[in-house]
Order: sequence, then C-alpha cells, then structure tokens
Amino acid sequence: MRETVVEIRGLYKAFGDNEVLRGVDLDLYRGENLVVLGKSGTGKSVLIKIMVQLLKQDEGVVKILGQDISKLSLRDLNKLRLKIGFAFQASALYDSMTVRENLEFPLTRNIKNLSRKEIDYRVEQLLDSVGLPQTINQMPAELSGGQKKRIGVARTLILNPEIMLYDEPTAGLDPTTCIDINNLINQVREEYKTSSIVITHDLTCAKQTGDRMAVLIEGQFKAVGSFEEVFEGATDPRIKSFYDYNFIR
Repeated sequence: MRETVVEIRGLYKAFGDNEVLRGVDLDLYRGENLVVLGKSGTGKSVLIKIMVQLLKQDEGVVKILGQDISKLSLRDLNKLRLKIGFAFQASALYDSMTVRENLEFPLTRNIKNLSRKEIDYRVEQLLDSVGLPQTINQMPAELSGGQKKRIGVARTLILNPEIMLYDEPTAGLDPTTCIDINNLINQVREEYKTSSIVITHDLTCAKQTGDRMAVLIEGQFKAVGSFEEVFEGATDPRIKSFYDYNFIR
C-alpha cells in the first residue's frame, strides 16, 4: 500500500454560474510526480490554490498529510503551508530584492534565531542545486525566464517542503529551457524526496516528469494513469484532440 499525502474527495468550486470543479477525486502518493493536465481555464490552478487555501472550496474534502484543511485553525493552516512548496507560474520573485534576499526572506520570516552562517549556507546550497550560484547578487530583472523559474523553485525549497506544487512550470519558455525545467522537477524529487503535483497543458513536460497523469476536462478527471495508459488508444475525442494539439499541430 502506498502512502497517500494528498486526498481529495468530491471537490466542487464555482465562480458564479461557472462550475470550474465538479466533484473531483484525486490522490497524490508519497514520492510521486502527479501531472494534472488540461486546457487553459479548466480549473487546474484553482485545484492547487484550494490545496493551500488561497481559494476556498464550495464542497468536498481536501486532506493534506492526513489533515482536513477546511477544519484547521489559521495557525495550524499556516504550519501546514510550511510543508507545501508552491512554485508560481510567474515565479513571484520580489523585484526590489536580490536573488539572495529573495531566498532569505521565507527562511528568516519562518525560522527564528538562524545565524548568518546558517542562512548563507542554505541560500548557497539551494542556488547550487538549481545550477545558478553566480546569480546570488543579481536582481530579478537581470535574469532570463528560465533562470527566474529556477530561482522560484529554489526559494520554494528553502523551507524543505514535503509536497511541491508546480503551476505551469514551462509556460512561456523555449523548448531547450523547458527540458531543463523538466529535468529540475525530477531532480528536486530525487534530491529532496518531495511528492509533487505538476499543473500543465504541455504534454512534453507531462511525459518527462509525470509518474501518473490526470486529465481535467469540464471540471472532472476523465482519465488517470501513466502517459501510455491515458493517451495510447484513447477513445474520448477530447483526450485525443488534446494529444493532437500538443504533438501534431
């Protein structure tokens, strides 16, 4: 039996008359990369925002590391959030801070009484891990899109999260940089023993990073399994067209 670190049952979310999630069930297992696939506007990002309670669900249960997030006090929710790394699509770096300061900020805000030596070691270690030690004193405006993504991942890892949430990690990047980011996602899993949900509409990213795929269509998961199980011989025209759009444009 595999350990479940995220358990979602009967999840509903609507914005006015727009039903974005309509009874979603999903499990994330310890140590796996789970890819959530879907076209833009299908609710993929809404799903992971609910997981950290940036959005509230209308109905349903979300358990993370065994805790029902809707029943937690704000204090306990914030403690749980420290175990979840959220790599935003736009990297969400502070433009007025150097790379060093961007990485230091969550560390010094959440862990008190760290020495300067401990902070420096952690920052330098993370920058080495993502292959960008030379950027430590640069400003975000001086970085390429791929470098910003890597720094965003490093900042997310600074608190040693158990779960990583990647929101469209390859969006807006050239094909070569996409491969680098895909490799980084796999490296993070191996090096930091994370369990991850990768939100994407990029099937190359999905194939390279995902142990399982979950295809979100019209607010529900229509297929869950390995890449081959989901796409080889797919009979649902909506799944087939999604594959064709990525690979036979």
